[in-house]
Amino acid sequence: MAEENSGANPAGADIELRIVGVRFEEPDYAPVLILREVAGNRVIPVWIGAAEAASISMQQQGVVPDRPLSHDLHVELISALGHSLDRVVLTRVDRGTFYAELLVDGTTTISARPSDAVAIALRAAVPVFARPGVLEEVGINLDAEGEVDVEAFKEFLDHVSPEDFLDD
Repeated sequence: MAEENSGANPAGADIELRIVGVRFEEPDYAPVLILREVAGNRVIPVWIGAAEAASISMQQQGVVPDRPLSHDLHVELISALGHSLDRVVLTRVDRGTFYAELLVDGTTTISARPSDAVAIALRAAVPVFARPGVLEEVGINLDAEGEVDVEAFKEFLDHVSPEDFLDD
């Protein structure tokens, strides 16, 4: 559902993320979307579905399907209707479920699953951001060499399961 943005969280307050890619978590080979803070040392792991993982990976690898995927269609629809996608924002985490929004024409927000939002952002070549509270709640710190802070990661793993982060 689309709604007008209240402006309660100015764009400057959001934190830009880089899409690292999709990794597969053992032992179940569950796909995990990895997002990293552009100007910092935190990463956000988001457990996602296999179809969304394939869509994100295909786009990152430059694979062009014979026919448009759903995420390609979304980008085409936005454009064909005379609008532009400005950015994607991970807005919150509630009981292990991530929430995201597409920002269209600078004022209209559309709720989306983070995996779909990221797949669309890749295709539209727009940035991905997170609200500061998302990084504070689920961000995992990396050290200066880009390695995970082992103690923080162990603490994180002790309290979550892949089901906690399904973004449906």
